[in-house]
Order: sequence, then C-alpha cells, then structure tokens
Amino acid sequence: MTSWVGRTAVEIAAAVREKRVTPREVVAEHLARIERLDDRIGAFRVVRAEAALTEADEVAARSDLAELPLAGVPVAVKDNLPVRGESTRVGSAATPDTPADADHVTVARLRAAGAVVVGLTNVPELCVFGTTEGVHGTARNPWDTSRTAGGSSGGSAAAVAAGMVPIALGNDGMGSLRIPAANCGLVTIKPGHGVVPAGIGDGDWFGMSENGPLATTVEDARLMLSVLAATEPVRRDSGPGTLKIAVSVRSPLAGVAVSAPYAGAARDAAGVLTKAGHQVRRADPRFPLSLGVTSLAHWTAGTAVDAGSLDGRLLTRRTRVHAALGRRFLNGVRGGSAREELRRRLEPFFEEYDVLLTPALARRSPRSKPWHERGWLRNVLVNTNYSPLTPPWNLTGWPAMAVPFGTLPSGAPAAVQLVGRPGTEAALLRVAEQLEALRPWRRTAPLD
Repeated sequence: MTSWVGRTAVEIAAAVREKRVTPREVVAEHLARIERLDDRIGAFRVVRAEAALTEADEVAARSDLAELPLAGVPVAVKDNLPVRGESTRVGSAATPDTPADADHVTVARLRAAGAVVVGLTNVPELCVFGTTEGVHGTARNPWDTSRTAGGSSGGSAAAVAAGMVPIALGNDGMGSLRIPAANCGLVTIKPGHGVVPAGIGDGDWFGMSENGPLATTVEDARLMLSVLAATEPVRRDSGPGTLKIAVSVRSPLAGVAVSAPYAGAARDAAGVLTKAGHQVRRADPRFPLSLGVTSLAHWTAGTAVDAGSLDGRLLTRRTRVHAALGRRFLNGVRGGSAREELRRRLEPFFEEYDVLLTPALARRSPRSKPWHERGWLRNVLVNTNYSPLTPPWNLTGWPAMAVPFGTLPSGAPAAVQLVGRPGTEAALLRVAEQLEALRPWRRTAPLD
C-alpha cells in the first residue's frame, strides 16, 4: 500500500486529480501521523479530525477536481488567521474563544484550490517572539525536540518538518516564517508587500507582515505561493540566467555576531552558486546604525496595536511589557520616515546586485523552555542574538526566502536567506531551486 505521508503537495494533488487516491485516504493518513507524533512536537492547538475528513469528501465530490492545484492536500493554518468554525486564539488567554464565521482570504484560497485544513498551529502570544510556547502549547523542533521550533509560525513549521502535513500557512512580521523554516529545515518565502493578501491582526504590523507558505521543496513553496497570490504558477525553467549575487555574513545589527556554522553555510552556498555560473561577490549592505532602534520601535508598536483591545491582565508579563514600550513608539512609527529612509539607503545596493545571500540565522534555535514565563529583556536578547538577519526585509517590504543548506554540528539543518528587490519572487525561487538541485536536503526530520 502506498503511503502518502512524506509525499510532496505536488505529488499528492496529482494523484488525487488522477483518482489514484482519494482525499479522505490522504487526510486520514496525515491525521493518524498527527495523533501519533504531536504529543512530542506540539505543533497543533486544534486538530480538526472529523471536520477535515468531511471536507476531504467534499473535495472528492467537486466537479472541478481534475483542475484543482492542491486537490486533497492536507494543510495546517497558523492560529492568527481565521478558519471558519474555529476560534482564533493567537497564543493567548486574552483572546476570545469565539468561532470565526468566515475564512481568512488566504485560507479561502487554499480551500478553493482543493486543500483540506486539518488544524490550527501553535504560536507565541500575539505572535511576538521567535520561540513558540504559551498557554495553548509548545512547538518543538522535530530535528531536536530539546530546541524550540522558532516563531512565530513555529507550530506550522514543526507540523511540516514532522511530516504531519506537506505544506502549512504562516506569516512573517519580523522573520516569523523564515526563523522557524530555518530551524526546521524548510523552504519559505516572505513575499514582497502586496503580493499576497495580508489582513493579519489589527493592521499587519504597519504593513510589515505578510502571509506565505512553509514547505519541504521549492516546487511546493512555489505552488502554494501561486495559490495564495491568485496568480499563474511560476514556471520551472532551465535556470534564472546569470545573476549578480552578493554574499554577506555580517549581522545587520551592531554587536550581534553570526556563528561559524551559519556563516559557513552562506559561504558554501555562494560557492555552489558560483559554480552554477552566477557572478558572486562578497558585499555588505550599508545598514544604518539606527536599524536596531527602528526594528524595536516597529516590533513593539505592532504589538501595542494588537494588544490594545485585549484585557492586559490576561496577557503574559513579557507581552505586557512589549506592548507598553510600543505605545511610546506609536506616534513615531505612524508618522515617521525610518522605513522609507532604509529603502532609499538600500536601493543602490540592489541596483548593483540582483540577489543578496546571507545566513538565515546567527545561531541555532534556543532551548525549548517556558519563555513566556521569563522576563521581557531576556526574551528580547535571546531573539535578537539568534535572529538579527530577518527584520530589515520586513521594514523594507521586499521579498526574502529561507532555504535549507548544510547542517549544524548537532546534525540539525542549517539555512541561508535570499533577498531581492520588489517583484523578484520568481527569481528568488529559481535560485533556491538551483541550491536544492545542487545540494539536496533531507525533507523531514527522522522521527520514525
């Protein structure tokens, strides 16, 4: 008997369209894996077992089954996006346990494409931090369950890396797709501003947050992105042509160092792309010294907006402190020009180079601990020291990817980041696909 667990979304959808397997069979296999593994991983807050099987049967009965790009594909959804009939708790005790009466537009697009939502995944409270734990659950890295999966799309990333679903939906406001993808050996793309509908929280963190895919292959990430963006799929071709690629292993934040394994991964990826025919040069973007303050201001102010309508007594202390600090920055963030000044400062660099290649993280993910019970400063320092490379591209609104590349001394995956100017999602995906072809990675963690 063929097992559909561990197969790609592309493979599953093709088999369902050709009626070699039913959506119910595919979904049932994945639900069984969730039941067997999730006590160890903590990916899901809610598993929609009965509803998912019913919805799988509805997909099988659709008259347009043969045209559905995600026919019968199980998908997990981050618990800050509404799913019809389920509450949206955003990792908090302060949010209402009220079922949503409609799907978020991205969830609706996945369903329209034939996907089946099997559950909602764990996040840190209000999706603030780069570790995922809280009152609704703790998401651990399937490659090393003593470590966090990352955040804030930690549950979604853990679900995919554990083979519990082939793809998952997450979002990224300061690295919240790229951080857990890098920890868990997955491919993701934070699209540029306006490519995919946002509608995340109360204002998208001033337009910095974007919805995007988590997948085990570039092909799956491309397919899911095309569904989310409601565009024609980016076609696979012989390659992206010769590109000018800058490689930088310097942290954008002064005083934060990149560890040798992640710097080495970026240098090794640069060598692979050089052999593939690209013009690769060592070059560092000119980040302003004020970048750390700009990042902190926007990060905390976004939380202040999201927390504004909630009972602060039900929030954890770290979240209350984060939001209180953010309230002091609100007027400056709303009326300020720091983001536009950052774009202007970086535009000349991207006029010279097509793609920027960096480490995805500065060091491996922190230990899986009850970080939500720790102090605010300790959380901020841990987050900043392990993930300084992702926030600039939320501030600019430009596309950025995390791509598995190499391994850490522990045996867990390492990863690199690819960044481009607005409108270059297709080029980034093709460069990622070259890395995948020339240096393949193990797609799921060895849990069995």
